[in-house]
Amino acid sequence: MKIEIVYALKEEQFLVTEDVLNGTSVGEALAQSEFLKSHPEINLDKIGIFSKLVKLNTLLKENDRIEIYRPLIADPKVKRREKAKAQRS
Repeated sequence: MKIEIVYALKEEQFLVTEDVLNGTSVGEALAQSEFLKSHPEINLDKIGIFSKLVKLNTLLKENDRIEIYRPLIADPKVKRREKAKAQRS
């Protein structure tokens, strides 16, 4: 079955299509993928399928898109507070 793996950096995005067997988990698909071999710096702490966080043992379905999330640079709550404070001043 076909799946996609996506990863976005600030300056570039990566999307690869892979063929995996039925019953393949997210972790297995990532381990089999050439994508991780060419990007060994990737941290697999946060992975999603169509914007929903999943565990590495989640089984894939046809046309799933595995999304590899980067750590946040800044906490969005803190940024909103700072922006509101600046606007009040």
